[in-house]
Amino acid sequence: MPLFILRRGLQALNVLFVMSLLVFAGVYAIGDPLDLLVDPNATREDMARAAAALGLDQPLWVQYGRFLANALRGDLGNSFIHGVPALGLIAERLPATLELAVVAMLIAVLLGIPLGLWAGLKPDSAAGKAIMAGSILGFSLPTFWVGLMLIMVFAVQLGWLPASGRGPTTGLLGVQTSLLSAEGWRHLLLPAANLALFKLSLIIRLTRSGTREALLQDYVKFARAKGLSNTRVVGVHVLKNILIPIVTVVGLEFGSLIAFSVVTESIFAWPGMGKLLLDSITQLDRPVVVAYLLLIVTLYIAINLAVDLLYAALDPRVRLAGARQ
Repeated sequence: MPLFILRRGLQALNVLFVMSLLVFAGVYAIGDPLDLLVDPNATREDMARAAAALGLDQPLWVQYGRFLANALRGDLGNSFIHGVPALGLIAERLPATLELAVVAMLIAVLLGIPLGLWAGLKPDSAAGKAIMAGSILGFSLPTFWVGLMLIMVFAVQLGWLPASGRGPTTGLLGVQTSLLSAEGWRHLLLPAANLALFKLSLIIRLTRSGTREALLQDYVKFARAKGLSNTRVVGVHVLKNILIPIVTVVGLEFGSLIAFSVVTESIFAWPGMGKLLLDSITQLDRPVVVAYLLLIVTLYIAINLAVDLLYAALDPRVRLAGARQ
């Protein structure tokens, strides 16, 4: 196991290096921040001083070399707009995005697995067909449209939930969270439901497909032949064997929830990393964009490693394969 983690760590360093090069070249080749940061009436001397202060007067390869040297020390540069370290600026918004992503994924998993099991066990029932029809809608409806409809129905017409904002937060272990107050949950429910819809549909269909396939396997037929109750057959023999593909999808989709929550955060004015990224792109705040993308890559790598380790806990065959290596 330590050797496996070490090997994955070295692979992660290579991925981060290549990704940093691609991201840096792509972001720094698009647009000129000086057009937004400097007064249009400024003289050439003022433009030159501003470029020198931001390090934009050097060739691209020199800028990347300086960035790489600073990144090895944990410094990803300062925001052009806010004048503070980009990594610190993102870290301030990270708890809000993680909070939204975790609740959205919990909604998707806690509803998706039971609904998918029901649709797989009773595919011809009215409820099973309704569940599958609902999952198709979840795939088809655009996220921004669903978000606007949720606001219009639950915030504007019914007035049950607030339309935007994060609500009051409480400090927990040095991190601000809105999960410890009823008002915080009221602000969280709509954006979390909007973000969870696509993932919920995906988990329903994956669970349903895995259930239908597992019911045809010999171990399930043998369990039924032994006289085991239907609850035990489904809970032990079916569910446990379909968890591996579900864990894979949940792990990868959790990373995508963090990375691509931009639309939901913008619609609901949620103060997370996605909204910060959108604002930084429109303002050509290059250090924040680069730091955000590298942080997302790091999160994906960490999540993939956690999924691989969880495989070993769910499937003994994975442990045996790792031992032979």
